[in-house]
Amino acid sequence: MKASCTVKENHIFRRMYRKGKCAVRSGVVVYCAKTNRPRCRLGVTVSTKVGKAVVRNRVRRRFRELFRLHAGEIKGSYDVILVGRGRSADMPWAKLEGQYLACLRELGMVEDRP
Repeated sequence: MKASCTVKENHIFRRMYRKGKCAVRSGVVVYCAKTNRPRCRLGVTVSTKVGKAVVRNRVRRRFRELFRLHAGEIKGSYDVILVGRGRSADMPWAKLEGQYLACLRELGMVEDRP
């Protein structure tokens, strides 16, 4: 993932937690805020409570792949923060993807499917 597509600055994460919209599921928490940038940016955070480094890195990779696969469906330009939860480490891919898309729909970032 390109550096221009990622959020890494702590002050942006704090602003998103404070002022961004939020959707929560058992495997993922999604924070988002509308921006004027030409493309969406992704930030991922996973607590040490989720597991050791290998487990946390696996969760980060899964979240980056979810974002990459569904970035074209997001309407507009947003900063998106994905927060890993304990269940996201061993959750089946299809269930994690469903929860991610449900969060995006709840936040109004993608079109509702019939």
